[in-house]
Amino acid sequence: MKSIIIAVTALCALPALAFAAPAKHFPGAPNAAYSAAVQLGDTLYISGTADGRDPDTGKPPVDAATGAKVVMNNVKKIVESAGYTMDDLVWVQIFTTDLKYYGDFNAVYRTYFKGPLPARAFIGAGSLLGDAHFEVMGMAVKGSAAR
Repeated sequence: MKSIIIAVTALCALPALAFAAPAKHFPGAPNAAYSAAVQLGDTLYISGTADGRDPDTGKPPVDAATGAKVVMNNVKKIVESAGYTMDDLVWVQIFTTDLKYYGDFNAVYRTYFKGPLPARAFIGAGSLLGDAHFEVMGMAVKGSAAR
């Protein structure tokens, strides 16, 4: 009986141990009402980032392929600023203003990964902030690229 009580007590303590380290927040744009990413343990939670403005022109991307490159560069910047790689991404959601952009997005998306691709969803969302073609959010796990 005593060993059962010890085992149950240990199991109940596991969730608390997993979150014992404080979360690390990576800031978004100035005055943003969110963090660009939050790291908890070995997991990085990436907020939605969009292709609303091409950093080279300051204007919305001219086409879906350019938008895909802009949004994936944004994701890469966030992931790498936290010390992860794109191959550490394990789950991604892509929101788009038009499902016809699926092929254009995939052609660009694949170039950002060396290893197996993350699990993902491609979701038609109607309009997006900033006249973006795409918004991407996801989750990365440190070291998952090496597994």
